[in-house]
Amino acid sequence: MLSRSARLSANNVARFSTRNAQQLRYASTSNSLLIIEHQNGKIDAGSLSALTAASQIGGEVTGLIYGAPGEIEQVIESAKKLKGLTKLLSASSPSYKAPIAETITPLLQKVVKSNSYSHVISSQSTSSKSILPRLAATLDLPALTDVTSVKHESDGSTTFTRPIYAGNAIATVKAPSSVTTKIFTVRGTAFDKAPSDESSSVEVSTIDAVEVTDSPTEHIKTELTKSDRPDLGVASKVVSGGRALKNAETFKATLDPLADVLGAAVGASRAAVDAGYADNSLQVGQTGKVVAPELYIALGISGAIQHLAGMKDSKMIVAINKDPEAPIFQVADVGLVADLFEVVPQLVEKLKK
Repeated sequence: MLSRSARLSANNVARFSTRNAQQLRYASTSNSLLIIEHQNGKIDAGSLSALTAASQIGGEVTGLIYGAPGEIEQVIESAKKLKGLTKLLSASSPSYKAPIAETITPLLQKVVKSNSYSHVISSQSTSSKSILPRLAATLDLPALTDVTSVKHESDGSTTFTRPIYAGNAIATVKAPSSVTTKIFTVRGTAFDKAPSDESSSVEVSTIDAVEVTDSPTEHIKTELTKSDRPDLGVASKVVSGGRALKNAETFKATLDPLADVLGAAVGASRAAVDAGYADNSLQVGQTGKVVAPELYIALGISGAIQHLAGMKDSKMIVAINKDPEAPIFQVADVGLVADLFEVVPQLVEKLKK
């Protein structure tokens, strides 16, 4: 017969083993929350890439859409057909018309706490880079940005990769199971866009908005650069110009005809933007937009490391520069040492034929 102390010890071991098994089952079961961003009734391409990342984690993926009344209904109908979503949440409020971190974070905090999500995922957008760090801080959790790959393990940990040092090195980061909710943004160009499945229609639940009456920040206005060309962030072809374009008039006169004949978006280096040749919404690079089109044409761009960080994942890079020692030629698939003011007009005429 076991002594009382032995029986107590055996019971404690049994309880400890049961508790650990329950924690392991909880940790290994993923339940992700995807923040679905949208503009003018359309889901942002970055959110479609984020859905692919969420699907790679496994388990259930719940989408969250927030916005002003009358603006999110069309987005909800599109999201219901996305392949990979298992559930959809929606919240509407006039204060969500132009979401800012101070008004959206309380909603996210409420949703995450009430559902015990293992992951919170969003695209690497300007809005998410403001909202998600604030959410992480309120929940006393770490956050990762610009994730390029994700793998969820059976022990509840998740391993991520993300570029550092302007893309010259890749960091591998492991979040253990003790981090109950992994919060991160993904680089859109690193993941394919999730497709729609017309035959599917996920369950949609409406949740109450969390009104913030004493926000220290107020949205004043949004100014957008209108263009008939493809959006720079998702375009399959991009024509970019650098400081060698001399001024805004020359920049436009040189790049626009080539972009028009190719059906391409127009981009610019930071030097060109700082010099006033192009709007800052066209900046490609570490402090601008990260693009990975099928074709990237760099005109008069030397290839500073900050610019390369935003475009070196392009499938085909064509560089035209007078300087044969320009760093851009080190990453270019096709390089031409020539005067761009002579070559580009000839190229446009050839393409028109």
